[in-house]
Amino acid sequence: MAELTAQSPMDGMLPTRIGGVALRAADLGTLTLVMPYRGADDALSGALEAAHGLRWPEAGQMTGTTERGVMWFGRAQALLIGVEPVEGLAVHAALVDQSDAWAAVEIEGDRAAEALARLTPVDLRPGVFGVGHTARTEVAHMAVSLTRTGEATYLLMVFRSFVRTLVHELGAALEGVAVRAMR
Repeated sequence: MAELTAQSPMDGMLPTRIGGVALRAADLGTLTLVMPYRGADDALSGALEAAHGLRWPEAGQMTGTTERGVMWFGRAQALLIGVEPVEGLAVHAALVDQSDAWAAVEIEGDRAAEALARLTPVDLRPGVFGVGHTARTEVAHMAVSLTRTGEATYLLMVFRSFVRTLVHELGAALEGVAVRAMR
């Protein structure tokens, strides 16, 4: 019988550095989509805080960190990151394991926002899209979750099957920004 070995969808592509900007794979651990049942928002928020010490996020926000947090993931949806949900949460919400569905790439550096601006319609200026802000949007015509995790750091999540295209597009944008900076 064949021996199967788990592989990252980014094997051989990351990490890399282009024009002073780092691209690296982000291991977010367990990812659970949490969708509150009708009328259970407050109860879910309380249960989430009691069980994991994490608050339910406002729209377009993230609470906690990418190692252990809750990311807004669309209307009446959030992604629990880095922790296994306790069984009690299932009383208040539908829980769906998404750990193998998504690939996460972190981009960090002074020109990261400049490169991303070539690929997404999101206004990335710090006063508009600050640390902890998140959006479901597009990057180079791919559906993504885009989160600002630091002053010059962003987390991009795409379906696993799109990660090679994402890394390619980010690399091309970074090369363009690097060339322009040399002028």
